Amino acid sequence: MKKIVVAFSGGLDTSYTVMRLAQEGNEVHAVCANTGGFSAEQLKKNEENAYRLGAKTYVTLDVTQEYYERSLKYMIFGNVMRNNCYPISVSSERIFQAVAIARYANEVKADAIAHGSTGAGNDQIRFDMTFLVLSPGIEIITLTRDEALSRQEEIDYLNAHGFYADFTKLKYSYNVGIWGTSICGGELLDPSKGLPEEAYLKHVTATAPEAELRITFEKGEIAAVNGEPFADKVKAIQKIEELGAAYAIGRDCNVGDTIIGIKGRVGFEAAAPKLIIEAHRLLEKSTLSKWQQYWKDQVSQWYGMFLHESQFLEPVMPDIEAMLVSSQRNVNGTAILKLRPYGFETVGVDSPDDLQKSKLGEYGEMQHGWTADDAKGFIKILSTPLRMYYGIHPDEKR
Repeated sequence: MKKIVVAFSGGLDTSYTVMRLAQEGNEVHAVCANTGGFSAEQLKKNEENAYRLGAKTYVTLDVTQEYYERSLKYMIFGNVMRNNCYPISVSSERIFQAVAIARYANEVKADAIAHGSTGAGNDQIRFDMTFLVLSPGIEIITLTRDEALSRQEEIDYLNAHGFYADFTKLKYSYNVGIWGTSICGGELLDPSKGLPEEAYLKHVTATAPEAELRITFEKGEIAAVNGEPFADKVKAIQKIEELGAAYAIGRDCNVGDTIIGIKGRVGFEAAAPKLIIEAHRLLEKSTLSKWQQYWKDQVSQWYGMFLHESQFLEPVMPDIEAMLVSSQRNVNGTAILKLRPYGFETVGVDSPDDLQKSKLGEYGEMQHGWTADDAKGFIKILSTPLRMYYGIHPDEKR
């Protein structure tokens, strides 16, 4: 008999895993790591089902706040969007679910950790790598992957042992989290098609044709939404999601490279990430220097890629985070957006650190910090390398 911690989501694969391992005489502990994607009703149902499946214990680990403090905060600082499109929703959540489960397995001195990943996706890598690093010596069990089990085989096994639930394979599969909902299947399997309205979980419910959204930041973190202060940043994100989802904002499809090297296509709806990141980016345009923006963009691209590719534990990540934190010291003020059905536009910013307020000059209007002769001299010096080059190579002038 082994003491086994099962990463339990309540879906078919993890339900099968709990029952099969329990039926084989193991001491099974079902653990659901919640990063903001489960409702109270879902968690209660998970607990009931875990015991019906044969688990000795069930526990929910709420790591939503940890997820914000150790990841989401930095993704906002870095305006992180994979392929300038996808807010790295599920992929970043999986890392923190795996971290929480590994930590729990260590605490209860488990012999093994089991999860329900198949051999075709990214999650197997995120779970296995995290467990190998944070829980060295603990066996990793993946029945669905190792035995190439079909859905029907798993359903038949559950039914044969008295567990009946609706595991019908739907046209679309969803992963819901605080940082967005991913959508797979259906029309996405045809690269020439997009998702229809009915594929999305959130639809236009707002009665006003437009609405103004004001997001206030202090040192890069959300401080207020439409003037309402938020000490709890998770609740601020949820508030922005509520406002944006009423206009069905944040829908898109992303085509990207999986960790194992194949191309993947996923649809998503992520009102809060899209609105927060674009508001934050808008404020940074006015409060950061040119080179702060440039270098922050470079390291942010790496930060997002490492998160997606299961490299959160790479030692360089805290170094990147330190730069991102430093870059936010003057990112203060309010970004103003205008919401409308299926989209939004950026309006402007109100910030005490707005570099546009400099007295040296007004763009396209009048200079105050230099003379006309200064400007002509600057332009002449700036052109010197080009005039020198084409003076020697006149035939190359374009």
